[in-house]
Amino acid sequence: MILKVEGLRFRYNSHPVLEGIEFQVEKGEVCTILGNNGAGKSTLLRCLARILRTKEGMVCLDGQDITRLSGQDLARRLGYVAQRGGESARLTVFDAVLQGRKPHLGWAVRSNDLRIVHDVLDALEMGQFSFRHLDQLSGGELQKVMIARALAQEPELLLLDEPTSNLDMRNQLEVMGLVRRMSRERGMVVLVAIHDINLALRFSDKYLVLHDGVIFASGGEEALTESSIEETYGVKVRLVKDQGKTLVVPEGPVGGVEHGAEW
Repeated sequence: MILKVEGLRFRYNSHPVLEGIEFQVEKGEVCTILGNNGAGKSTLLRCLARILRTKEGMVCLDGQDITRLSGQDLARRLGYVAQRGGESARLTVFDAVLQGRKPHLGWAVRSNDLRIVHDVLDALEMGQFSFRHLDQLSGGELQKVMIARALAQEPELLLLDEPTSNLDMRNQLEVMGLVRRMSRERGMVVLVAIHDINLALRFSDKYLVLHDGVIFASGGEEALTESSIEETYGVKVRLVKDQGKTLVVPEGPVGGVEHGAEW
């Protein structure tokens, strides 16, 4: 199974947002989309999820043009977690995650569906919140519920828009670790838009660096060079190795303010 994007272009009215986007990601891989604010990361994910309709380009999932899939087929094969959700406050955590099984349900919920929900909640250490209502959760807890719902869906393609934005460091590592493990075990293609380059380096196989609506750099870790990061973010950085892992360290002040603590 493979995700292949060719010649994708998108405009808001007459304003170009994405131009000539082309890449592919294979099953079991986590691909992180990087770029500064306004680079088009969220727009790209929404185009892939068919929330935004593109007039140019093609998005193929396992050789099938997603525009030709029915809504039901797309829901079975693609999971999407937005930055913000408009969830019913009176849903329980368990029922919210169970909604991820909706594309697979027949006339009734099966024992297998319930098991999948339990397993995902336990993996995210959210089992104790199963019967708590969504309006009783913190922002970080609610974010984990939305991710759990997408994982319970068991999609072939999982799109995550800033999935760690409301999470503390421990939960960031937990969520990204689980996503990576499940991508391997289930052969999912995963695209994640995040700001934290170091978090991306820890859990990703591939990288897309967006700049002014185009792919400025792409590929494996070699795509993230000091010059490509500086050009994209406007920050001079240094790449260092620590126990075999690459870390991005900002060099000097930006605008007169030291930013090292933010990385």
